[in-house]
Amino acid sequence: MNQRIVKLIKIVKIINIMHIIVKAYLLVRKRLRRRWWVRPVNIKRNTEGFQRMAFTELKLRDEEHFFKATRMTVEKFNALLDLLKPRLQRFSKRKPIDEETRLGLTLIYLAHGCSTQFLAWTYKMGVSTVRKIIYETCDAIWSELHEVYVSQPNHHKWKSIAERFYTKTGMPHCVGAIDGKHVNIFCPKNSGSLFYNYKKSFSIVLMAVCDADYNFMFVDVGAFGSQSDGGVFARSSFGKMILRNQINLPPDDKLPGTDKTFPYFFVGDNAFPLKRNLMRPYPGRSLSAAKQNFNKKLSAARVYIENSFGILTNRWRILHTNIQVSPKNADKIVLATVVLHNYLMLDKTCGYFEESLVDHEENGVIIRGTWRQASESQPSIRISHANRSSASAFAVRDELTNHFFEIHS
Repeated sequence: MNQRIVKLIKIVKIINIMHIIVKAYLLVRKRLRRRWWVRPVNIKRNTEGFQRMAFTELKLRDEEHFFKATRMTVEKFNALLDLLKPRLQRFSKRKPIDEETRLGLTLIYLAHGCSTQFLAWTYKMGVSTVRKIIYETCDAIWSELHEVYVSQPNHHKWKSIAERFYTKTGMPHCVGAIDGKHVNIFCPKNSGSLFYNYKKSFSIVLMAVCDADYNFMFVDVGAFGSQSDGGVFARSSFGKMILRNQINLPPDDKLPGTDKTFPYFFVGDNAFPLKRNLMRPYPGRSLSAAKQNFNKKLSAARVYIENSFGILTNRWRILHTNIQVSPKNADKIVLATVVLHNYLMLDKTCGYFEESLVDHEENGVIIRGTWRQASESQPSIRISHANRSSASAFAVRDELTNHFFEIHS
């Protein structure tokens, strides 16, 4: 009996080996039957491709259109290229595609949402080559820049952020605004309804926290579009830190003009739970004047995350398309746009940010940002009322509400 089993095992192994040999033979045969190694139209890429015929010319002679193409000035582009060169450099027996071409192609893809087939034609490359360049460059952008441009603030920075929110909105001790947005993708293979969201499209979720200058401080991307808001937040890295009170916020400090100490906190809408370090508005319509005033103050602070997403999607138009890549590569693309956003927002003179892009006040009148008019905003995560909060969290919110009431009375 044992000998028969041993013989069967040997036969199975032989069959598997033969199967591997046949697959390898067919693969080699397919490669040998290729009509050409490089398509004839792509042979003159270095002399007649988009990089040589247009991109280099824009860089040297037309900075205005170079900015439209890449969303940055030549100076910022060169600085970014210097940072990324070690990660983008490739070695090959044939002449490899240079670092500037890789970065320029990727920025145009992110800024305009071009199809990879169109970029392949213009750059005189294969479609698979274009895709590989985009994924590798996006990965390099995040890996090289995120520790500097998307990092957790220290105590001094937290207090500085809180002061900026208080100056701009009147909300004291606010250290950030939280929200989540859906980024549409094509239905991944064999995913069922995992990525199918309530807007009847397929998406991944970008969850983020911003400061009062529209910079992202925390980001988490990749949650299934089908997940509820509470599930996305609770599973995100910074969501866990907030819920477990693990973020190193400054100790409780006095509210402006009083001797009352109060914790520092984030603000969000009704999609988020009420915690000691996370404020959300009072639900309902028939609210007291004090509660309405609190909701107004909180909304003034929370709108900063809406405007941050608005700037991001307005500048990087790939986020307005149905991104036709796998979820893993979609994560790389979204993270690259976020870190590029912060990289450019820190330089107010580079033209990336304009006051007209966001909601702002002119002569006492609130003017809606042009990002709202340009196109439809990315759908927000679903609002849920199943979040449970402790009595102490309710007490903290009521204390802040009373503080606002006392100031205005």
